[in-house]
Amino acid sequence: MAAPIVEVREVWKAFDEKPVLRGISLTLDKGTTLAVMGGSGSGKTVLLRTIDGLLAPDAGEVWLFGTRIDGLREEQLLPLRRRAGYVFQGAALFDSLSVFENVAFPLREHTRLGEGEITDRVHHFLALVGLPSIDDVLPGELSGGMRKRVGIARTLVTEPEVVFFDEPTAGLDPTNARLVAELINELKKGICDTSIVVTHDLELADAVADRMAILYQGRFAEVGTPAEIHRSANRVVRDFLAGELREG
Repeated sequence: MAAPIVEVREVWKAFDEKPVLRGISLTLDKGTTLAVMGGSGSGKTVLLRTIDGLLAPDAGEVWLFGTRIDGLREEQLLPLRRRAGYVFQGAALFDSLSVFENVAFPLREHTRLGEGEITDRVHHFLALVGLPSIDDVLPGELSGGMRKRVGIARTLVTEPEVVFFDEPTAGLDPTNARLVAELINELKKGICDTSIVVTHDLELADAVADRMAILYQGRFAEVGTPAEIHRSANRVVRDFLAGELREG
């Protein structure tokens, strides 16, 4: 039986003695899209960054691709992290680089591909996110939705085995939010079928998730299929679904 792509065991994390994660455990199997939902300050982004090794837990274990990563040195962690893609909430594009060079950046940094192969890959993934023919455009000339999609293209260009999305629809209008949801579903058809989507956007979660987890005050109130979450009697889950615990 294959090891889970991600396994988190009783993870705790605090900042300035304020607990953010309080004994979190979860498993992500290959071929699963997990939506982690919760209100502002519930610990969603902290959890995602801990899973990717960007933050170290104070206690507990984090496993990625069957390897325990908490406690690894940066040089030990990098080969595993390169197998995962991380889409940052603000896209995190380099303002001084063109769209082409932003998407090409991880290929130049982490592969030995020739210029022809780099160009082909960049164009393929820009077309995949619906943004062909914008090679020379700077990030500051793009709309928020376009920047998000360029960020996704840059993440996908290295063909990761799992993608971590941090609030991929935050700040987007409904039309662009739907485009991002459609793109995430399109990825599941062959490019990358495994992901964690951190979001407060219930519509996005309903559109893409195989499993859902509701994070509340540093713990999971409930984890289950979308159907199980929607029929849950848990008060925290019901409040979240009703919009009382979600940020705008």
